Amino acid sequence: MNIIKQIEEKIITIDNHLVMIDSDVAALYVVETKRVNEAVKNNPEKFPEGYIIDIPESDWVLLKTKFSTSIKGGKTKLPKAFTEKGLYMLATILKSPNATQKVTR
Repeated sequence: MNIIKQIEEKIITIDNHLVMIDSDVAALYVVETKRVNEAVKNNPEKFPEGYIIDIPESDWVLLKTKFSTSIKGGKTKLPKAFTEKGLYMLATILKSPNATQKVTR
């Protein structure tokens, strides 16, 4: 399966925003999910409003049932949902050659 198709399958809509869940972003950029969340925590000024969408708990429960192959269960915290701008910003912060390569394509 080509990379574009793989990415498109991970995009979901939350509050009329197209987003990717942090664990899917981590898989795309070939880093651990905790590294994605650390990058956000350590660089809050790089993620203004609209870069990350909060997922309401009720939506998360519904999403887990619909996308069980993509979205991991058992999380104690709600995941982050990155918009396109958030994905680009994250790629510039992560120290991952895969993240940089995905952005420059």
